[in-house]
Amino acid sequence: MTYLAHFDPDNGRKQSIYDHLCSSAELAADFADVFGAGQEARRCGMLHDIGKYSAAFQRRIRGSGEQVDHSTAGAVEAWKLKDIPAAFCVAGHHSGLPDGGTRLDEADNSTLRGRVRRSPGYGIEDYSAYRREINVPCASPLPAALVRKREDAFFFVRMLYSCLVDADWLDTEAFMKSGETGRSGFPPLKQYGEKLGKYIRPWLDNPSRGLGEKRSEILAAAIKSSSNEPGIFTLTAPTGSGKTVASMAFALGHAQKHDLRRIIYVIPYCSIIEQTQSVFGKIFGEDNVVSHYSQATYPSEEGLDECRDKKYLASENWDAPIILTTAVQFFESLFSCGPSRCRKLHNIAGSVLIFDEAQMLPVPFLRPCVDAIARLVSSYRCSAVLCTATQPALGPLIERSLPGNITREICPQREKMYELFRRVKYEYAGVLSDSELAGRLSSQRQVLCVVNRRDQAQSVYKLLCRDGAFHLSTAMCPADRSAKLTEIRRRLKSGEVCRVVSTSLIEAGVDVDFPVVFRALAGLDSIIQSGGRCNREGVPGKLGGTVYIFESDRSAPEMLRQNISAAKYVLNSYDDIASPEAVSAYFNELLYVEKDDAALDAKGILALCADAEMPYRKVDDAFHVIDSTQSSVYIPCKASLPLLDKLERFGPSRSLMRQLGRYSVGVYPPHFRDLLGAGALKQLTTDSAILKDESLYSDDTGLVLSLEEGKGLFS
Repeated sequence: MTYLAHFDPDNGRKQSIYDHLCSSAELAADFADVFGAGQEARRCGMLHDIGKYSAAFQRRIRGSGEQVDHSTAGAVEAWKLKDIPAAFCVAGHHSGLPDGGTRLDEADNSTLRGRVRRSPGYGIEDYSAYRREINVPCASPLPAALVRKREDAFFFVRMLYSCLVDADWLDTEAFMKSGETGRSGFPPLKQYGEKLGKYIRPWLDNPSRGLGEKRSEILAAAIKSSSNEPGIFTLTAPTGSGKTVASMAFALGHAQKHDLRRIIYVIPYCSIIEQTQSVFGKIFGEDNVVSHYSQATYPSEEGLDECRDKKYLASENWDAPIILTTAVQFFESLFSCGPSRCRKLHNIAGSVLIFDEAQMLPVPFLRPCVDAIARLVSSYRCSAVLCTATQPALGPLIERSLPGNITREICPQREKMYELFRRVKYEYAGVLSDSELAGRLSSQRQVLCVVNRRDQAQSVYKLLCRDGAFHLSTAMCPADRSAKLTEIRRRLKSGEVCRVVSTSLIEAGVDVDFPVVFRALAGLDSIIQSGGRCNREGVPGKLGGTVYIFESDRSAPEMLRQNISAAKYVLNSYDDIASPEAVSAYFNELLYVEKDDAALDAKGILALCADAEMPYRKVDDAFHVIDSTQSSVYIPCKASLPLLDKLERFGPSRSLMRQLGRYSVGVYPPHFRDLLGAGALKQLTTDSAILKDESLYSDDTGLVLSLEEGKGLFS
């Protein structure tokens, strides 16, 4: 009898279990070799589908339709061999890594300990026929660093699991597509380095005077530093100093010097990814840069060339030389238990990781995030670059996770560079009401005002003369924000009147240049980021722009209270609040005085990772960088109506929801319920709806934030 793993009914093609196991095992071993676990991954590959040798599964694949648990069998065999990592990986290769459980768990429990109690006739089918064809590979010692402590082993299992899942899916895909998967097709990393070298050569050979000359110095220093031994680096360079290109120059040189495989650029917001993607697209070619974030769409998702678009396929498992992604995607994947999210993890190993705007790493998850970075560096052949204008004081956290580490700075003469790029002065403007603030803004021809609340952004905007006034906040859908930013940049460049009131979304990486900025009191890093939107192309060392720091007569959001307290400490203690000394004092105050250990690991993730029960699902449930309690309200407009029609007729798909994301506004549950109760929404799911009452949305200010504002908001 030929035992089948896969069967394609369209053309009668078959793949035997033996062939699938051997192919998957070799792929998994190749993936894990980069971190020294190739033989362990090979064992996982050979065990993962032995449950398909049961008579019940063979009937199912030939059309019986019966349900068969084929994943537990391999886990049982791994457990007998005392190979706990393999048992976890095999048990979860379809449904996700299970919690480990306790010795008291019975066979009907879904934990690993419960499942390995099952036996033929008691929860699983007889799979013993596998012994006629399969020899389980012998184990080989794992590198000590991978499993030295419980938390090491916890992380290792997830990386090993990634190798198995990706190997299983790739081999299955190759069978279904007759080997023509459409994957790869990217140039070698060396060619990326050559393209970048050609792009930056004029900067290095003939730097323009002023800021251009200093940017060239930072770029040259990044290239020189790339030959350093792998580890953790910082690139602390002022806003406007060319960090994006300099960090990529370092990464490409470092990768080639140390035979690393890819560059993964981790960015805090989707809005910044589009800007960064545009920069790298010009340098390397649009087809050679893969972006993976919630709003990224590719042709194969549209059904135009299904499963043939190399960028879409590479976004599934990050098998491309340059990956752009968000901090949410990166860190939630590292702490996930699900197969689709974990699939990419093994391709992080052997990479240069660039964390753009590193000061925006999520504080409630800061300790587990730093610990994950340190673990990737110490055990998985990664180098990490923390790239920011306001370097957070992460040294003590890095030292706890990676004792003895020396974090190296890439930017030469950090203090001197700060003085050279210093182009704005900061002044305290006192407490301002919305009307007083609007009056101050109206006296400026071009001005940016950044506030802490969406409702305040709408309120101040309404007090301005409409000619040349703009509002930006997450109450607007991304498509409208992008359109406004395009017009804002045009007006700034042409010298026209341009007064912008925005929430903090504008301050991190958005390329705009105002002569004057007003910033509501917030964290010092946010204030300095807002300052980075001021006098960006000014003369080095000349304070040609002013940032006015004001306090609102409205209460600050609760989540900013500690940041504001630390910022006030610096305002009262330093003449120049943006100096490296002041910034260090701010982060020290914020992370180690205002907050305790528990606040930097609000969900107790590290304790869970060290738990003897290895609770993968509990960690997955707890680690969510963004509060997912918001609901989506889709805004009807000319561009979104065809998509909404498709959604109502055919239901959701990943591609469709990504496209609709550009026309959605996130709202919290009470607001969502109010809108539903008022009949303003057409509900689609428990947490999504289409806006029926279009008078409640304006292209200028977005969705009303309370029904009390009503339809008079836009009059």
